Amino acid sequence: MAELVDAVRAIAAEAGALALRRAREGFKRWDKTPGNPVSEVDLELDALLRARLSALLPDAGWLSEETADNADRLACERVWVVDPIDGTRDFVRGRNGWAVSIGLAERGRVVLGVLDAPAIGHRWWAAAGAGAWRGDTRLRCVTRTEFSGARVPTDSLPREDSDLVAVAKPNSIALRIAMVAGGEADLVATLRWGYEWDVAAAALIAAEAGAAVSDAFGAPLAFNTARAQAFGVLASAPGIHAAAVERLADRARLLGVTP
Repeated sequence: MAELVDAVRAIAAEAGALALRRAREGFKRWDKTPGNPVSEVDLELDALLRARLSALLPDAGWLSEETADNADRLACERVWVVDPIDGTRDFVRGRNGWAVSIGLAERGRVVLGVLDAPAIGHRWWAAAGAGAWRGDTRLRCVTRTEFSGARVPTDSLPREDSDLVAVAKPNSIALRIAMVAGGEADLVATLRWGYEWDVAAAALIAAEAGAAVSDAFGAPLAFNTARAQAFGVLASAPGIHAAAVERLADRARLLGVTP
């Protein structure tokens, strides 16, 4: 696994460097759906990552935001779960809140995760049972036990969450989760159907840093599922996770979603 992690870190760094170079050169962009941007760089990175990662593990399946899904992956014991550029909105706007996200799922759980954010010069990685790291620094989430005052990466807080504290938010959900892993935030929560490729790598990084990670209802996340989706993601200091689940429960029901 150590050799595989090193190889994936090198591949992520190659992809990140390419994205950073292309950002400086200029590129075409368009909306896949209204408000959902994509660029030619997303597609270039997708092709690069698929070629490099498939060469590492030829038997592994493939699940990526920028590749048409193929149900053949469901029969694979191992599957690459990839977002070539997580945080494309920031990327196309020339902002820094994006990252290359690479996860490897094995029998439904992520066993390797790498995030490369070259615009801010940070790289995270984790392997199951081996801890979480940013560069050469081992990460530990905070030991917070009081929900009120928890730091949340967000643009603004709704009135019902005025007891929380907003901190700077990158567009990338993976980078927000990495903030929990590194102790720069206490809580990240979403209440929508999200795709596995958005959170695979970061979920492992946070968990290996000691954070509690689940869906919006507190259930474990599963990967390489048929829908490749889960309702919400919740990453927090372990001591406030139950309180976060409780706060989200009524809102989920109002949206018509139940566990």
